[in-house]
Amino acid sequence: MSDEPVSDAPRYAYLGPEGTFTEAALRMMVPADQAHYLPVIDVPTAIAAVREGEADYAVVAIENTVEGGVTATLDTLAEGSPLVILGETVLPVAFELLVRPGVRVSRIRRVSAHSHGWAQVRRWAHATLPEATFVPSSSNAAAARLLADSSVPADQVGFDAALAPPGTGAALGLEVLADRIADNVNAATRFVRVGRPQEPPAPTGADKTTLVVHLPTDRSGALLEMLEQFAVRGVNLSRIESRPIGERPGEYSFSIDALGHIAEQRMAEALIGLRRTCPVVRYLGSYPAVHREVTPIATGTADADFASARAWVDELRLGRHA
Repeated sequence: MSDEPVSDAPRYAYLGPEGTFTEAALRMMVPADQAHYLPVIDVPTAIAAVREGEADYAVVAIENTVEGGVTATLDTLAEGSPLVILGETVLPVAFELLVRPGVRVSRIRRVSAHSHGWAQVRRWAHATLPEATFVPSSSNAAAARLLADSSVPADQVGFDAALAPPGTGAALGLEVLADRIADNVNAATRFVRVGRPQEPPAPTGADKTTLVVHLPTDRSGALLEMLEQFAVRGVNLSRIESRPIGERPGEYSFSIDALGHIAEQRMAEALIGLRRTCPVVRYLGSYPAVHREVTPIATGTADADFASARAWVDELRLGRHA
């Protein structure tokens, strides 16, 4: 079967060029024959392509096990016209060290990689290439492709070696000096599929809801009050990160992943509480969690419990005291 997408297939923007970890994540989410892949230079450009109608979706990294949240994604989703997350996947991350044929480890003085990639191999690089300096690249695949471009003289490339996803060396004709490079053998990156606002995927019982919340600044205890909106309704948080609010030094927003779906009463009630008490609440979608582990429901927080309590109050309002 051909891997050419059909003409009306959705367009997916992603951090390119071909061969990036993001492209591998995209292929896990949507086969190549079911989508038009649109490689772009960085995460903000991928997200902007969706906002501007140049792409139907974007696949972007949002979190990794070494550096935590991917700030380019978190900050770009937090501002601008609304977008929602529709799904996620997790990709194990390890690298290979690539050079032009004939270059030896002892000659490497500059290594190029994406900043998040470099963060995941710092200890290895310090031990293996103690004299090498880091040269940032727009992506790990971009660095490898420049190294493989024979039309660019070696002294004009700007670096001696590149860190790239597995298989890149063989695909580009570069020499692999080391493979399966990672400071943490369990390193992984979480990627999300982003689209324009629409009805969320149906709840599965193993879901996440992603939010951006600003705290009120006129009272103490605001963070506790915000967290209580989740706690009293039995909603667990799997991620919470503070991000500076650019135009107001010293003030922060919070990027949050909560375990649950907006269709569930406990999550809906938490959102209502946040909306009542926080100046800004940006809903970034409810979607199936990649781990597929059903979220335990605390006693008293199931949909039936909320419905029963609400019915009881309605009876009281009518003067019926059971």
